[in-house]
Amino acid sequence: MKKILFLLCLPLMWGFGAENYVPVQEIVVDGIVKDMVIDNQNIYIGTDLGKLQVYDYTAKKFTREIVLPKIKDFMGDIVPARVQSVDYMQGRYLILSDSGKGGYSNLWISENNTTTQLIGPEDKEAIIKARFIDKEHVLLGYLSDEAALFTIKSKKEEYRVQLSESKFSDFALNEKRTQAVFSCESGVLSIIDTQTGKVVKTLKGINLDNVYKVDFKNNIISGAGQDRRGSIYDLNSGKGDYIEGSFLIYATALSPSAQKVAFAMDEQNNISIYKVSSKSKIALLKGQKSTLSVIIFKDETTLFSASSDNTVMMWKIK
Repeated sequence: MKKILFLLCLPLMWGFGAENYVPVQEIVVDGIVKDMVIDNQNIYIGTDLGKLQVYDYTAKKFTREIVLPKIKDFMGDIVPARVQSVDYMQGRYLILSDSGKGGYSNLWISENNTTTQLIGPEDKEAIIKARFIDKEHVLLGYLSDEAALFTIKSKKEEYRVQLSESKFSDFALNEKRTQAVFSCESGVLSIIDTQTGKVVKTLKGINLDNVYKVDFKNNIISGAGQDRRGSIYDLNSGKGDYIEGSFLIYATALSPSAQKVAFAMDEQNNISIYKVSSKSKIALLKGQKSTLSVIIFKDETTLFSASSDNTVMMWKIK
């Protein structure tokens, strides 16, 4: 485990109604952060060094570490298995990693100090993201923009649906995990019923290119667009709008109430926070050192972010 740096959270200045903030805490992990999720006071962080590290941000310490078996890369060298996606539910840890063989994936479940492989390279599956729907089922997002519901006990899929002919980018679940929004290179967002795979709504017209990341809270959906558009859709009406960025927008997050939205809007890797209703900027988070990949609201005033380095940042805003 590496050292943890603690910083004071001080609003730096006012500018056009947006208050500037620096992180309250910097958490240094082993490897480049590839994915993370939050449950209560714990952050579950997957890295490119084949690790899932659990950090308790209230106790300010790491509490658990799961290390995956190393793999052979295409050159035959033994290397860590890069973690692509992580999740946690009721004592179970879900880890998606690369296998080193043909671009195929490994899917793992860890419980009671035992890690079991659910999918391996012999299954020839190119999976990009995995999340629990409940303790026994996992939603999978495939590179081919297919969605599948996987049953852990039987190691079989309940369904697999093709959402588009474009390359998959991301998906996000609603609070009850009953629906998911899928994004792809086309800019079209597909909303599916997670139990059946049925597409219940399609959202389009705002993003005209790849939507790198999405979030889904309180029937509001946000999208981080390659076209420099931070999109905001109302699921009920199907109507959307966008906030223009000055650079490719790689990450987004909604607060639990969906009254605030965060976008990585500029080339300096700052995080801009807006009011969803007015699209007015209310905060600017400064301090990220490289390209943002994950932003998560814990509550209305607490955020976590990660980028292409070994540091997770915690922020407090008004």
